[in-house]
Amino acid sequence: MLQRTNSERFTVSFSFLRRRTLGAVSALAVAVLLPTLRVRASAPPARVRVAVGGGEGYALRHLPLTIATQLDFFRPEGVDVTWLSYPNDALALQAVQDGVADVGAMGFEHAVRSQGRSQAVRSLVLQARTPQLVLAISSRALPHYRTPQDLRRCKIGVNEWGGLAHAMVQRVLERAGVQEVGFVVVGDGAQAVAALRAGKVQALCHGGPAMARLERNRELRVVYDTRSLAGAQAVFGGTLPGSCLVAPPQFLQAHPARAQALADGVVHALKWLQTAAPADVLKVVPTEALMGDRRLFLAALGSVRESVSPDGLVPEGGVQTAAQTLALLDPTLDARPSGLAQAYTQEFARKAKQQFSA
Repeated sequence: MLQRTNSERFTVSFSFLRRRTLGAVSALAVAVLLPTLRVRASAPPARVRVAVGGGEGYALRHLPLTIATQLDFFRPEGVDVTWLSYPNDALALQAVQDGVADVGAMGFEHAVRSQGRSQAVRSLVLQARTPQLVLAISSRALPHYRTPQDLRRCKIGVNEWGGLAHAMVQRVLERAGVQEVGFVVVGDGAQAVAALRAGKVQALCHGGPAMARLERNRELRVVYDTRSLAGAQAVFGGTLPGSCLVAPPQFLQAHPARAQALADGVVHALKWLQTAAPADVLKVVPTEALMGDRRLFLAALGSVRESVSPDGLVPEGGVQTAAQTLALLDPTLDARPSGLAQAYTQEFARKAKQQFSA
């Protein structure tokens, strides 16, 4: 169903055909309806380009989007979705702002940071209710680690400068009164693993199966974990949303049906995930998502299962927690409720939740 091109694009095409219950109608009524159905069925599907941040197109934080695509949950609205993969969220956001993509799949923090700027975006449906990031230390470089004080003069790898992983580490260090720390941008999962093993960093703040692999091999030890609700609460002091779909306000206003189709597909996937067994997920996700190790994937899936949003809605207080955390790196960010009101909309997720009883 999904095909990767040399330009790292994933294309999924869906046909448009709504089922109608004709019931007990006359032959004449059927004859009248059929031409209409044929016209609708032959209409070209609406195209939506989705910029997926994080380098790993099938990262677990994008699992609902992957499930929705694999199980054809977008088809009822006739959406033709093109996946554009980018090394990090910042580049995916840039693609949306430049008009290369219509919608972005990325961390909720990017919707918050964009407010008050000329090219703001809004979150339209949530995939994860926590960031799914962990701060972990190298077992080889810091075998006697006890507290954040032991991170002094260490180099910590993050996926992008100024992103949520960077802000998460900054919050941990600030609470501990630690300042003498260096940050290194290590990119996606494979690059992060290589940086740790080469000794370029002594700690990592990252997410996904790559971290699960290092943890399983005892190459690192997790010391702060936002894959769980309690762990995220402990780090951020409140609820902080994770991955979501974002779009410019102009797109949401001009194409509300397309935005609703995306929200419907994601919330349908969230509903499916509520009862799906790990074996069911294995059958659905593409082989590439398993990173060549089914057991590793299952372990990583188990660690983030609680993080998956139940209904696509942004939890109460989530935008404020995100803004307060990001303000640690950007003091100019407007963390007032009035300045954050446009960071997200619940309109599409609410309708989808009602439709699928999520």
